[in-house]
Amino acid sequence: MPVDNQIEPPQSFMVMYVKPGQTRPNAPQDVVLARYEQCEDMATILAEQAQTLAFKENLSEKEVLERCHCGLQTGDAHFTKNEAVWVIFRLVELLGWEMTEFNLSS
Repeated sequence: MPVDNQIEPPQSFMVMYVKPGQTRPNAPQDVVLARYEQCEDMATILAEQAQTLAFKENLSEKEVLERCHCGLQTGDAHFTKNEAVWVIFRLVELLGWEMTEFNLSS
C-alpha cells in the first residue's frame, strides 16, 4: 500500500535505512517517513531552545550541541544513536552554525 505523503527525506537521512550496495530502504516507507518527521520536528524544536541556551547560559555552540545530543540519547527521547547525530547536524544547518567537532560519546 503506497503512502500518501509528499515528503521526501533527504539523502543524509536515508543513509540510515539503505545498506551499502542497495537502493531500497531496509524499513517500510511509512516507518522511514515517520522517523524522518520525528527527527525533523525535533531539530526544529531544538533550534529555539539551543539559541536560548547559548544566550542565557553563555555557552559556546559546541557546548550547546553536546547538551542537545546528550538529551537525545536519553531513553525517554526514543532516538537511535544515528538519528540523534542526524538531528544535531540538522540543528546546525537550521541555526546556520559552523559544524565543529563535538563529543558524540555522551
